Amino acid sequence: MLSGKNILLGITGGIAAYKICELVRIYKRANANVKVVCTPNALNFVTKLTLQSLSQNDVATEQFEIDNFKPEHISYADEADIFVIAPATANTISKIANGIADNLLTSIVAAFKKPIIIAPAMNCNMWSNPFVQENLQKLINNGFLTVPPESGFLACGTTGEGRLASLDKIFDKTVEILNCKNKILTGKKVIITAGGTIEDIDPVRYISNYSSGKMGISIADCAYSQGAETILITTKDVVKPYKVIKVKSALEMQQAIFDEFDDTDYIFMAAAVADFRVKNFNEQKIKKTESNEMTIELIKNPDILKSLCDKKANSNSSVKIVGFCAETENLIDYAKAKIKNKGCDYIVANDVSRKDIGFSSDENEVYLIDKNLDVEKFEKQSKALIAEKIIGEVYAKSRNLCNIK
Repeated sequence: MLSGKNILLGITGGIAAYKICELVRIYKRANANVKVVCTPNALNFVTKLTLQSLSQNDVATEQFEIDNFKPEHISYADEADIFVIAPATANTISKIANGIADNLLTSIVAAFKKPIIIAPAMNCNMWSNPFVQENLQKLINNGFLTVPPESGFLACGTTGEGRLASLDKIFDKTVEILNCKNKILTGKKVIITAGGTIEDIDPVRYISNYSSGKMGISIADCAYSQGAETILITTKDVVKPYKVIKVKSALEMQQAIFDEFDDTDYIFMAAAVADFRVKNFNEQKIKKTESNEMTIELIKNPDILKSLCDKKANSNSSVKIVGFCAETENLIDYAKAKIKNKGCDYIVANDVSRKDIGFSSDENEVYLIDKNLDVEKFEKQSKALIAEKIIGEVYAKSRNLCNIK
């Protein structure tokens, strides 16, 4: 998502600074070049060596360490595409709002002419302080972007608003801003399914699978960043800036997709849908008996992918339907058979027997197969980058454009 992008990450002196190590890793996994600048107090919470190791760049803290005869605050401002300040303390927010540039970070802000994201984090009483709110509003009025803090348990031992926003929200905001131009899915409606469906046996037991939903969620993130009206239908609890429909069973997922089907341009069926459900759900918990065996009668779930392809054929819809095929053997053969049997436009196949790219992994390696049974392989990389490749290739093929490698 962030290939070729230069992110300047500013860390200030709050306890949430320790979380930013993971944010650096998230940016790096998305292929961004990350440079870090810290206020002196930030290094009381996280070490310079840690940040250097994760970012693979020097970490700056001093005001005027001159490199190639160019003051650092000007050099950093010129090189970066975006400046993300997280956590942003009340002190730093107030300094920036009033034009104070008494350290390297605030000096860079004074010279920065590109987007700046502020992610505040502080004690709940500090957050509600009217002067802090006034200063933050000054920044917003002058074009600064914010990722507001969340409510929860704070480091000081109290509960309230002021906790640093989730790293996913900060990442999503960064992607949204950096990819605001040339979005290939602008004006398109895209449905993505994600996660393993859950089929209840009784009120406390169920049948499911190991799907984490990460691949589908990555595709939804990518679709949103490319300008699509994005609808994620998932069994997982996620908070996103686009529409998320939480479902549980295969029947619920099918109904949710059909409800959103009209005017849809692309459907990515990344969810792992259970093939069977319990025939007779027990309203009460099934009690253990003296028997060493228990029989549960199962019936087939609807074939959601096939039903969507049939609906497309019967309605003359132009929607492009992308199925997914998770196998442990004969991957390409099974995937080719599936695309012929289901009637979808594309199949994405991956080998879930491999520990490095299987369920719950942050990386994947897939094959994209079209109706002509042409196969294209996307080598092992992060699921975010795999999602970008899948969407790019499906879009290109759908418009008869050259393949995006």
